[in-house]
Amino acid sequence: MKIVIQRVKEASVSIDGEIAGAIDQGLLLLVGIGPDDQAEDIDYAVRKISHMRIFSDPEGKMNLSIQDIGGSVLSVSQFTLYADTKKGNRPAFTGAAKPAMASELYDTFNAQLEQLVPVQRGVFGADMQISLTNDGPVTIILDTKHR
Repeated sequence: MKIVIQRVKEASVSIDGEIAGAIDQGLLLLVGIGPDDQAEDIDYAVRKISHMRIFSDPEGKMNLSIQDIGGSVLSVSQFTLYADTKKGNRPAFTGAAKPAMASELYDTFNAQLEQLVPVQRGVFGADMQISLTNDGPVTIILDTKHR
């Protein structure tokens, strides 16, 4: 799994002009699923994201997790994180998991994360528009294959 984690003041995802999910302070996750991903990748990602101390404490240090601040997550599927740009000018996405597998793992990831923090979601495979106010900015890339 490849996940772009963005600390946000607010974020929303819309489909055809309708808001599908929105959060206030929390994390926007762009979630890519690879063909070799499995349950242990989900477990690792959920554990890291829910405990990652990237929110400021009263002294301004990044010492608090999403759980500590009572924040929420907006999770958006993002197969383009597996783009291969080595050849030509058009990215290839053959490194991403097939849609059926990716959808199942994405749903499992969100369900596990939702046991720890509130989760809003985009719609898997939909053409989505994302609005956000990045906080910091703090943007972190998590790759479950690089532990």
